[in-house]
Amino acid sequence: MARHLNLVQSDFEKLEKRVLPRFPFCYLIFKSDNSNERVFEVKDISHSGMQLALKAGDSKEREGESLRGEIHWLGKSLKVQGNVKWTKENRLGVEFSGQATQRESVDEFLKIEHFAQSLKPLHRPELGLELPPKLKYWLRSDGPTEIFVWRHNDGELSKFQILIMENFIEWKDTRGLETGRVISKRDIETPLISEDEFVFKLDAGIDDVKIEMAKKLLNNVDKDKLSEDALDFLLMKLS
Repeated sequence: MARHLNLVQSDFEKLEKRVLPRFPFCYLIFKSDNSNERVFEVKDISHSGMQLALKAGDSKEREGESLRGEIHWLGKSLKVQGNVKWTKENRLGVEFSGQATQRESVDEFLKIEHFAQSLKPLHRPELGLELPPKLKYWLRSDGPTEIFVWRHNDGELSKFQILIMENFIEWKDTRGLETGRVISKRDIETPLISEDEFVFKLDAGIDDVKIEMAKKLLNNVDKDKLSEDALDFLLMKLS
């Protein structure tokens, strides 16, 4: 598990890396008004913007270009407009426009209750996924949210990570609770399982806003997706 705990430090900020499993499919997509024949996967999304990726081919969008289209996710849709802030091969970052009506629509679309309702329990054996041996629970809500719960060899829970958009919350039994902000995510291909390498910036102290977001998410998780004992454990550590 040492690869999950790489530490990167500088004089100005404390960064850490985590390598976490990646689900190969995403149902959160974006269709641009400028290119309806191309469908982007929404890799990350927040109240201020989103990161898009094409499965094949490079993006034709350019930095500074305006972008309009519609996000689709599990029967929901959201019209958005914004500006392309950066591009890199098949990826691009989009900043949403500051219009009040759009901000309200984005906030409603990204409600934590919606994330909780759409969480999928990827740890269930019937899904047939190849999981890391010590990963006990894995819940995923496409781009916005993931919950990873790990165990020791004796079965006791050893740590967990909760990702809510760009927010990162982690508890580990030897370090306690930490919060931070995801600043980059990179795909890693290995022979056995697809993984993502997250780099996040640690908060100087525990961010109570992030903790409350995590608690709200867990309090809305259906009991059939995560055991009651595990939910109680996570909520206890967050308290």
